[in-house]
Amino acid sequence: MRIGELSRRTGASVRALRYYEQQGLLSATRTPGGHREYAASDVDKVALVQRLISAGVPSAKMAEIFPCVFGGHSKPTTEVVADLCEERERINGMIDDLLASRAILDDMITDARAAANA
Repeated sequence: MRIGELSRRTGASVRALRYYEQQGLLSATRTPGGHREYAASDVDKVALVQRLISAGVPSAKMAEIFPCVFGGHSKPTTEVVADLCEERERINGMIDDLLASRAILDDMITDARAAANA
């Protein structure tokens, strides 16, 4: 599929897709006319990139691990694994903070409902 179709199917802008390619997170073949062609599996890959970016994972870290995950071209170094573990712990901290915030909001909602019904 061409870049416009990948953009429509993933919701990622054409500019973002070009950036992912530049960062080594996505690859495309070229038609004789020079147009990018992507595989159907790239839809899932773009979704993963978007989720990781939303979680704050830098594209440089993704670029280190993607060759190991997609295609098995190399094995991750101990440093890459350590970086991934740090990212997971950072995300776990964010989840803990969000859960604590939700608990506070739940208490506030309960108190507000009780006050409204009094």
